[in-house]
Amino acid sequence: MLPKRYRFATSALLVLSLLAGEGQLTQVYAQSEFDCRISLDGGKRKYDLTSLAGEHTLSRTRDTPPSVIVDELRFNLCGDLEMKQGVEDQDQCPSGTRACLTMTNQKSSESDRVIAVIPLAISSSLSPEITPLSSPKGLKLILHGSSYPVTEPQPQSLSVTLLCDTTPSDPTFVSYSGSDLQLEWKAPAGCSFSGEEETPGGDSGDKEGGGEGKDGKGEESVGSGIGWFFLLLLIAFGAYFLLGAYYNYSTYGATGADLIPHRDFWRDVPYVLRDVAAHLCSTIRPNRSGYIAV
Repeated sequence: MLPKRYRFATSALLVLSLLAGEGQLTQVYAQSEFDCRISLDGGKRKYDLTSLAGEHTLSRTRDTPPSVIVDELRFNLCGDLEMKQGVEDQDQCPSGTRACLTMTNQKSSESDRVIAVIPLAISSSLSPEITPLSSPKGLKLILHGSSYPVTEPQPQSLSVTLLCDTTPSDPTFVSYSGSDLQLEWKAPAGCSFSGEEETPGGDSGDKEGGGEGKDGKGEESVGSGIGWFFLLLLIAFGAYFLLGAYYNYSTYGATGADLIPHRDFWRDVPYVLRDVAAHLCSTIRPNRSGYIAV
């Protein structure tokens, strides 16, 4: 068993960890069907990803001398990909795929050769997982596919980190681990809204509605900043008392009220506040000493 002083320190650190993690806890939601309209917390928080519908293509090149490998990602978050015309079935993902990763080996002296076709997300086994993000704001969407390769199969998935941004940008190919492809995307669709609010990134012709949306986001941003300030202040205040108490205990063997750091100062605080309040009241109250009653 740990000595008493170490048990005290462990408890203090545990409390600090819980305080620090208070604003970072997230919840993973699972949906049986996915149509790019997400409703969480009983409809209190919604996301509309329909503005991101359609086929998108990304690629990256990896040097593998004497050749290069081109990784091409085709995906559609809201529907199945269409089969490519003029491409053999074995060189593309099967029907019903929402995200397909194709690896092509290129060598200057030879024709291109497809070396891997990986269905990252398939509608029949999509099992979407949705995790709201608080800092930065947005959500993480994971869509599942089949296992690949046949030998030593690994479950495949597409992980999309969708960040809330009023200015849409192109998606970014972040990484592929051999089983999970990471994608980052900044767009208004990553901003949550309630059932009464206008959908982010909606009809741009409604200027009045768009203005109200911007004002709402500004107020939300200010409120969030104030909340983080008070959270950090609370954590710092808790750390001061816990670490100060541990120091008094381990150094002086203090117990009870003697554990409070700078106890004399905190004991005098009520009297100091009383004197300040009395001084303010005397300053504000009108002084009638210069007048003589008739």
